[in-house]
Amino acid sequence: MSGHSKWKTIKHKKALTDAKKSKVFSRISRMLSVAVREGGPKAEQNNALRLAIEKAREANMPGDNIQKIIAKYSEGGKEQLETIQFEGYGPGGTAFIIDVITDSRNRAAQEIRHTLSSHGGSLASPGSVMWMFERYGSLILPLDGTSFPSAEELALEAGAHDILEEDGKAVMLTRPDDLSRVKKFLDDKNARVESAGLEYRAKTSVPVADAALKKKIEDLYEELDDNEDVQEIYDNIAFVS
Repeated sequence: MSGHSKWKTIKHKKALTDAKKSKVFSRISRMLSVAVREGGPKAEQNNALRLAIEKAREANMPGDNIQKIIAKYSEGGKEQLETIQFEGYGPGGTAFIIDVITDSRNRAAQEIRHTLSSHGGSLASPGSVMWMFERYGSLILPLDGTSFPSAEELALEAGAHDILEEDGKAVMLTRPDDLSRVKKFLDDKNARVESAGLEYRAKTSVPVADAALKKKIEDLYEELDDNEDVQEIYDNIAFVS
């Protein structure tokens, strides 16, 4: 199975510079604020907030910063943010889901439309792309110090839906509602979880071998990455050599 967020893969290949870290922290701050506003400030009663805190810790955001953001939006922060999901087509007929947190729905839509069209794609109507994807919980475990068969046994014991080996790491997939339960099981087993969250995965992937097309797709990701409203990007692309 493929078609997860290739943006994550691209990010992993880059050094986390101060500017990049600032951008990551800004995205996580928005995620925290929306989670607090929609579900309240208590992580044990708010799954979205619990996942946002996990993301903050993965990015090494200081604990004081996390608590300040939660406190700020518990009291009603002035910034009015909303989550929006865009569907679109990229170069070569590839498909994208783009998660956004923004204070201006119209501006965000205009910017995403412009970015897609300037790289040979287009913004799609709701539902046009979503049917090509499935929603999963995803837990990434490094394989240094353990083997993939051992990780498979752990996934079976945890009740995960599936487990894959990607980029030298084990990726456990769960049903969305099972993510927190499986994460707790792994924590209780002292398993090292590098990251955990919800994501979309394509049911089938589109192979891309042409070098020029690969470059167009990478350029599209780079421009989307520069948009501070964009949180996550998912696609149905499989780069092949």
